[in-house]
Amino acid sequence: MDVKIEESWKNILRHEFEKEYFQNLIQFVRSEYQTAQCFPKGSNIFAAFDYCSFDDLKVVIIGQDPYHGPNQANGLCFSVHDGIPHPPSLINIFKELETDIGKTYPTSGDLSAWANQGVLLLNATLTVRAHQAGSHQRKGWEEFTDAVIQQISEQKENVIFLLWGGFAKKKGAKIDKNKHHILTSGHPSPLSANRGYWFGNKHFSKANELLEKSGRPFIEW
Repeated sequence: MDVKIEESWKNILRHEFEKEYFQNLIQFVRSEYQTAQCFPKGSNIFAAFDYCSFDDLKVVIIGQDPYHGPNQANGLCFSVHDGIPHPPSLINIFKELETDIGKTYPTSGDLSAWANQGVLLLNATLTVRAHQAGSHQRKGWEEFTDAVIQQISEQKENVIFLLWGGFAKKKGAKIDKNKHHILTSGHPSPLSANRGYWFGNKHFSKANELLEKSGRPFIEW
């Protein structure tokens, strides 16, 4: 089966695509997209990889599920299409950007500019049924994205992982801490952020400091 994904990732993940669980997953996803409304649109399922090649990868942010409302999900975790109202977690991400690095609150919630600079915006599950959060969990996506994280950990060095909330921390459990940088905090959702676990983490400035120390260009957040 030929998966339409950016070439450097195709080379890294080729063996994953051949595994039985992935074949079953793709059959499930195809059936879901044919019989129900699902997000993101099919051409954006692997957008996180298409925007950020394996070679250019510098930072990884791990989300959980795509947004399940109309016109929101664009294949990048926490990101929404231009012109779409910002969901609560994204609002808190932008508020932290304001206080951390003094960035003016953005009008667009599209984070593809981050991805183009080497930020992998990876959801653990890459598809979802409309209005049914978590509906495509435990179908194989988690195994696939675990394999992605493992390949990054094994084959690259000095990648900065931003793990927000308990789910992302569990997802990043197999990252080699001797080769990579791991920054953790609470999740930017209001439930966590309003209890003091998100604001003030300064992950954006800290990530840029780590990049500059290793002689790499910082991210224009």
